[in-house]
Amino acid sequence: MSHPDGLPDLFLDRSLGRLQVPRLLRDAGQRLVTLAEQHGIPSDEDVPDIDWLELAGTEGWAVFLKDARIRSRAVERETVQAFGVRWFCITRQDLTAAQMLERYLKHLDEIAAACSESDPFIYAVHERRIERLHLDS
Repeated sequence: MSHPDGLPDLFLDRSLGRLQVPRLLRDAGQRLVTLAEQHGIPSDEDVPDIDWLELAGTEGWAVFLKDARIRSRAVERETVQAFGVRWFCITRQDLTAAQMLERYLKHLDEIAAACSESDPFIYAVHERRIERLHLDS
């Protein structure tokens, strides 16, 4: 598998872990940078969400993460909107690295197609589909 046409480089938040998910995605041919690689360890633990969201939007990266709760906070939603962030979130917290990888790879073509839409946006990555979520809630 290779990085699909139309899919920007990926940015992985700390919620997906520092090692296993990034390695598995790279092994599957995906181009990405992690929060830990961008800011160093242990500094990555202290980077506010709005800072890395701004960076991802500015760089044009598609964000992969597992923390759906941050979309419920006004300042994060405002940052997503202000910087045109394209966000793909696994909403289940109990998945293994292999299960997260499977979800992202299964829907990679849909994710790439979504990236051609006007941004900003937030999608939930479910087992059988991706679902666009409202930014206002």
